[in-house]
Amino acid sequence: MPLRSSSPTSLHGRILLVDGSAAGRAARKTVLEEQGHKVWVAATVADALDQFVAHKFDLVVTDHSMPRMDGLGLIKKIHAETPEMMVILLSGFVDALGLNEHTTGASAVIQKSSTEVPHLVRAVARLLKRKPAKKGVAKELGKTKAKRAGTTGV
Repeated sequence: MPLRSSSPTSLHGRILLVDGSAAGRAARKTVLEEQGHKVWVAATVADALDQFVAHKFDLVVTDHSMPRMDGLGLIKKIHAETPEMMVILLSGFVDALGLNEHTTGASAVIQKSSTEVPHLVRAVARLLKRKPAKKGVAKELGKTKAKRAGTTGV
């Protein structure tokens, strides 16, 4: 009997994974690739932003604690350019810091724990199912806004 699946390829996404820890990046990248996703990795927010502009992503997964700028700063920068981009925030201190979707701007917030992997896999699948119709790099978004501003009353 075949497994339930709505179009397997539609659930596979292009994911930017941002984590200052090499072990965290490697482990999460492996898990996401085993699910069929294409994963790019970044160790810093600066590297993540460079990759975000250079490639199209369906989803960003970021750690909260990183050097120089944390995951919340990254979320703000990404949403300033691409408001509809879905982001998953990971932290070992979700409750202590009061992190949730409303306080962070993330599409999902996941506590690092022994149950992190299944929560991450489910959150990625859920968010990719509701992929926004418009996705792309920040440069393309800026061009679209400029075109709209120049075409009034058509």
